[in-house]
Amino acid sequence: MLAAGDNLVQCFSALRAHKLRASLTMLGLTMGVATLITVMTIVQGANVYVEQKIANLGTNVFQIARTPFAVTDFNIIIKALKFKKIELEDMRAVAEGCPACKEVGATASGSVHARYGNKEVADVNFYGQTPSMADIDTRTVEFGRYFTAVEAEHRADVCLIGDTLVQQLFLGMDPIGKSFRVGNDELLVIGVIEKIGSVLGQDQDNFIMVPLPVFLRMQGAHTSLTINVKTNTGDFEKAQDQADLVLRARRHLSGKMEDDFFIGTKESYMALWRSISSAFFGVFILVSSISVVIGGIVIMNVMLVSVNLRRREIGVRRAVGATKRDILRQFMVESVMQCIAGGAMGISLGFLVALALRTYTPFPAAVQTWVAVMGVFLSSGVGLFFGIYPAVRASQLDPIVALRYD
Repeated sequence: MLAAGDNLVQCFSALRAHKLRASLTMLGLTMGVATLITVMTIVQGANVYVEQKIANLGTNVFQIARTPFAVTDFNIIIKALKFKKIELEDMRAVAEGCPACKEVGATASGSVHARYGNKEVADVNFYGQTPSMADIDTRTVEFGRYFTAVEAEHRADVCLIGDTLVQQLFLGMDPIGKSFRVGNDELLVIGVIEKIGSVLGQDQDNFIMVPLPVFLRMQGAHTSLTINVKTNTGDFEKAQDQADLVLRARRHLSGKMEDDFFIGTKESYMALWRSISSAFFGVFILVSSISVVIGGIVIMNVMLVSVNLRRREIGVRRAVGATKRDILRQFMVESVMQCIAGGAMGISLGFLVALALRTYTPFPAAVQTWVAVMGVFLSSGVGLFFGIYPAVRASQLDPIVALRYD
């Protein structure tokens, strides 16, 4: 029986003697593992991306609206559109009746056309906000300032804009202090919001932000508002309960009557994303698993060809004293070594894909250590499983028949 070291040397020698065959054997598994690593990278990066970009409310902020924030059942949305609108009086009631609420604000949204000189931008997101949103909103004012409570109270025609409008309307000039038309109104730019970029292909910087009274004057008072609440650390659940009680009392909901409004948190968005991504994740894993299985089948076929072409070598080894177990071990180790090498190359390729995504896109892709370790174990397992049959075939060869093979 050969020692482990001698067995490894024998395997290395056999692989070096058949470089092309060994390379083809490793290629299938390399692509399979690389596909799996890339899928895991995309899914994990997407989770981080969604958490950073979409669910950016913060752990101590929740919202209240007439319609649900994250739901896949359209019937729930149709039903919610029949609920009573949320108005400024509701926001004020929450602010007064919720001791655990640190800051309370309200927002509304619509769509408008913006024009400056001979330049025009269509389908601009139009947001109305209360001054208190300056402390609740996660967006940052990069240039200029936020509007004040006095400006909101007197319906001053002031606004903040996103980077897209800066580039399309005020390229090459300072937008602060410039006026432009929105519908039939003239708005004065007093601030520019820091660039956010695109989220899942949607431009997040194509917006105008005005005081809420100005928004209601321009868009109509029939708009239902969204209440935004910021709480102190540790009061998050208490604040939600208090706000819920205030609104239920205002809407005369008693006993077991269901809420006719919805409370949304960061977890609401993440729960919806997890339910969506889990389905995609399952499909991606299935596809990448098929790639790995195909790689294993390639390994088994090439190993069977190798056994057939190396019959004389196997016969000589049996003639000089090698046992069936020695032959079995040799071909099993060869299979595992090729799979580990192919898996390592697949992991490296996955790292390169993650690096390219992180370098050339805003996608926060990264291969975690446990994914790389899983790739190594997976490739080893594939080598063991698909190498068993060729190794058994090699060990069962009759040495006399094998020596006659030319």
